[in-house]
Formats: sequence, structure tokens, C-alpha cells
Amino acid sequence: MLNTLNIERKEGYAIVALNRGKVNAINQEMVDELSETFQLLENDETVSGVILTGQPHFFSAGLDLVELIQYNKEQMDNFFMSFGSLYVQLLRFKKPFISAITGHSPAGGCVLAVTSDNRYMAEGPKYVIGLNEVAVNIQISQNLTEVYAYWMGEGLAHRYILEGKLLSGEEALAAGLVDELLPLDEVLPRAEKQMQQYLKADFDILINTKHKVRKHLLDRLDTNPAESLKEASTLWWKPEIRTKMEAYVESFSNKKK
Repeated sequence: MLNTLNIERKEGYAIVALNRGKVNAINQEMVDELSETFQLLENDETVSGVILTGQPHFFSAGLDLVELIQYNKEQMDNFFMSFGSLYVQLLRFKKPFISAITGHSPAGGCVLAVTSDNRYMAEGPKYVIGLNEVAVNIQISQNLTEVYAYWMGEGLAHRYILEGKLLSGEEALAAGLVDELLPLDEVLPRAEKQMQQYLKADFDILINTKHKVRKHLLDRLDTNPAESLKEASTLWWKPEIRTKMEAYVESFSNKKK
């Protein structure tokens, strides 16, 4: 039984839907379930591709800071290691992998989305996507900078990461971060249409080709999550950062009351 995901199997592929509350905030349980699910689907010979999606208006709002701020050091170290490992696992997922971005996808939501081969996003001025870790006082890893540059080029990636910029759908499309903008109810069908197109190709040729086009990116990754996220884990406990983060969580919690 999964508490944070729903899985639907179609002919030749699976749809994995994030399903944790209204905004799909990422916690340890979701990371563990995503890792286990994608490992199972990668080993399942009846599944030739996976679509990752969310709920209406939210793909994922990112890390669940309200929960994470309560973690002790051991729990937080484990979370960073698990999330870093999941990121590399998804980047290395050998089968066709598409994100159907059903709304907001900042920070951790964007981390999940950028690992996929295609990203189709709901149109509308209220939806944003991007790596805004600098803006919320979380240290970004070198691995994340590599994939951002892979999709949008080093210049834009450099500027947007330092700014902690969240992109509108139109900005993300122009930058190459998403493939297409569609009405919300057409996002998942568009992802399924692309998946069905992939499944027409010879499976061995497809996965071999995916490996070749990603080889240089994968070769640059630090596959040791303890090392790649060591700074993030250390700076999480910096007193000035904790104070800012606690104030942010408190203000966010007050808005929900």
C-alpha cells in the first residue's frame, strides 16, 4: 500500500500520480515511495515507460518544510541523502519518462520534473516552475545545476539559479525547461500521446538511444548523495538560516489558519 502515490497501469506504461494532500509537498515517505516505485517499474518487463503527474493545480509545491523543520539531524541527513539518491535514480531511469505538470512545480517539484525526458505543463499565469532554492535558503547541489544547464543552457541556468527565480509557464517554455503548455485538463492526455508515440519504437533502440543522449550529463553527476548534498545538510543547521526558515514556516502556517 502506498500513502503518497497512486499508480495506474495502462497498456505498456504506468502513470504515477503524486497524492499527498492538496499541494503534494515532499517528505521522507514520498521520497521512499517514489524510489521504490520507480525501481519496481524499471524492473517490470510489462512497463515500457512511466508518466509522473500530480493533482489539479499542483504537481508538487516542493519540500514539506513544515514537516522537515521538525526533523532531527539524523532524520534530515537521511532525507537529503534519500532525495539526492532519488534524483540520480530518476535521471538514470532507462525507460521513457514524462512529467505531466498539472500546476505549480517550484523547488523540489522542479527537481522531480527535470529528470524526465519531456515536460508538459498546465498553462496559466498562476502556475510557476523553477529551482528557487537560493530564495528559500536551501543549498542547491552541483548535480542540480548540471541538469538545469542541460535543458536551458549554462547562461540562463546560471542567472536563474542565482536569482532563485520561479518561471511562469511562458518563461519556462521559452527557456526550454518545458516542452509545451496546455490547458490543465489536456496535460496528462498530451503526455500519454507522447508516451504512445515512444512505444511505437523498438524498445531496445529507444533505451539505448536515451542512454547515449544523456551520457555526458550522467558522466558529470556525483553519484554519492552524502557527498553531493553535504553542504545542504550542513547549512540546514546554520543558526541564521534556521531562524529565517522557522519564520517562513510560521508565516506559511498562519496563512493556512
